[in-house]
Amino acid sequence: MPFYMTQFSYTSGAWNALVENPQDRAAATGKMIEAAGGTMLHFFFAFGEYDGVVISEAPDNTTYSSVALGAVAGGAMSKMKTTVLMTPEEIVGALRDAGKVAYTPPES
Repeated sequence: MPFYMTQFSYTSGAWNALVENPQDRAAATGKMIEAAGGTMLHFFFAFGEYDGVVISEAPDNTTYSSVALGAVAGGAMSKMKTTVLMTPEEIVGALRDAGKVAYTPPES
């Protein structure tokens, strides 16, 4: 199954709600991903540009897109970015295949 890294930030309203009613958002996120047929592998909060990071796997991009879109549609996110991750084995296969690709660079 493909792996995904989703970086997210909450709105100030979502943070206010969490301060008033502290809760484990990792559990809720994991249930949402599992309901779509995927698995949440890690959930971290972070300092920096994004408030948190989720590492997941899902059957395909369409499935994981439905999860990400569902989370954004809930209104608690101020921004979200998802990156498809590749295993070392996948990149080695791509490197092998790259040697078979004929590419002609632009001429000046």
